[in-house]
Amino acid sequence: MLYYLFTWIEEYTHIPGLGLFQYISFRTAIAVILSLVITTVYGSRLIRMLQARQVGETIRDLGLEGEKQKQGTPTMGGLIILAGILVPTLLFAKLDNIYVILMLITTVWMGTIGFVDDYIKVFRKNKEGLAGRFKIVGQVGLGAIIACTMYFHPEIVVRQQVTDPAAYEQAQLRVQESTGRKYYTEDVKSTKTNIPFYKNNEFDYAKVLSVFGLSGPIFTFLVFLVVVVFIVTAVSNGANITDGIDGLATGTSATIGGTLAILSYVSGNVVFSNYLNIMYVPNSEELVIFAGAFVGACTGFLWYNSYPAQVFMGDTGSLAIGGIIAAFAVLIRKELLIPILCGVFLIENLSVIMQVSYFKYTKRKYGEGRRIFLMSPLHHHYQKKGYHEAKIVTRFWILGIMLAILTIVTLKIR
Repeated sequence: MLYYLFTWIEEYTHIPGLGLFQYISFRTAIAVILSLVITTVYGSRLIRMLQARQVGETIRDLGLEGEKQKQGTPTMGGLIILAGILVPTLLFAKLDNIYVILMLITTVWMGTIGFVDDYIKVFRKNKEGLAGRFKIVGQVGLGAIIACTMYFHPEIVVRQQVTDPAAYEQAQLRVQESTGRKYYTEDVKSTKTNIPFYKNNEFDYAKVLSVFGLSGPIFTFLVFLVVVVFIVTAVSNGANITDGIDGLATGTSATIGGTLAILSYVSGNVVFSNYLNIMYVPNSEELVIFAGAFVGACTGFLWYNSYPAQVFMGDTGSLAIGGIIAAFAVLIRKELLIPILCGVFLIENLSVIMQVSYFKYTKRKYGEGRRIFLMSPLHHHYQKKGYHEAKIVTRFWILGIMLAILTIVTLKIR
């Protein structure tokens, strides 16, 4: 909103300095600062309000050290994160940008699902919260919205080299700086995405079923739909599972958000995308502002969520964070980097799947269930081994930073 206001004022008054709002870097920086202010200053007020309403977390007895001290700690703190993301984005981003619109929908959609789950747990005193099938329906619904919009919306395109410029009305002649070779590019609808460690760095969903003789727009859309729904569901659940000890999900998500900001900037910048030889996604650079607000919100929330936590984000925050990361990666066509970038979420998810599957298998085979880990998710396994949760969180953060660096490096390693 402020972007449009200051742009209008600058157009008619020419006041020096207002032109700064035309720069992505400036608006991103302001978004980060405002997000930090919202989450730190107003976060304390929300915590006091939650305490006054006795919105406390009910802790299950898992036999973990320091568990009893967390009983009654305010939850639903994810509302702080949502405010820290939505307010700066609404103020400083271009609200007619389809990518920004999709990210706002994702934030509100997943935040609402998480809020309903927390509400049932806290106010209805139902420890199970929202039934799992309703969460899945919500996640699948969001994935379907994102997939359909990306596939059919005319403004979601990528710039590709074309061999027959006469067939394209808007084809543009370009010259490659390194070789001087001339070629034509055009903004076209495409089902291609970036893939790491591959020479041409591109993968087309249209080719997935072609080996079975199934080709055409219907099959391509179905493949893309399944992939997007799976990613949204997996990452949101992964963030939810990771949110088990103070600051773990928040700090890890801040690192992921910073990496996504870099990826969206280079993907939406024609110079950098050409230099890195990655897919140029027009208009996606506006997502950098959203990513800045996301990083600021997660970092500011750590002020209260770091050990010992004064507030928990609850499903209101964790489901929203996971959905945001998944949707963001899909929109900038970097979703195949998620196993690397969100490696912490992945190993947490896998630890639960392995534990449950092995327990059921051994119970069926031997009549007694056996476990791979002392407890799952993986962070609880290390707690059971006697590690302090602050040390576990710090080491997981370090792992997350290493994976983030590796993700960025994949842009050149092929």
